[in-house]
Amino acid sequence: MMARVFLSGIHGEGRHGARPGEKDDAQPFVVDLDLEVEVGSDRIDATADYRGVSERVRGIVEEGSFDLIETMAAAIADACLAFPAVRRATVVVHKPNAATRLGIDGVAAAVTRPQE
Repeated sequence: MMARVFLSGIHGEGRHGARPGEKDDAQPFVVDLDLEVEVGSDRIDATADYRGVSERVRGIVEEGSFDLIETMAAAIADACLAFPAVRRATVVVHKPNAATRLGIDGVAAAVTRPQE
């Protein structure tokens, strides 16, 4: 069976940005995932490891360094697809601090990757 699983509000702080000074201090980022997963049975080990996915996403945000949130979203999508049950990943990366500087409520980028 195929199912869609949504993991919302994965928070992390990281040093990302293309403008001068954006990588000097850690900034907050929030990641939302829409994962298409193959579910083999009604057992916890027959689906995606949501804890492992969340930890991997947080690691990319906190340990990586990207100029663009689009590139970060693509890296996160690729990492999600490395989990055995995940067949498709849509990742939305929110950068809240960029929004206040622009006078808008939010800045986000979304990337969808199918398993190859």
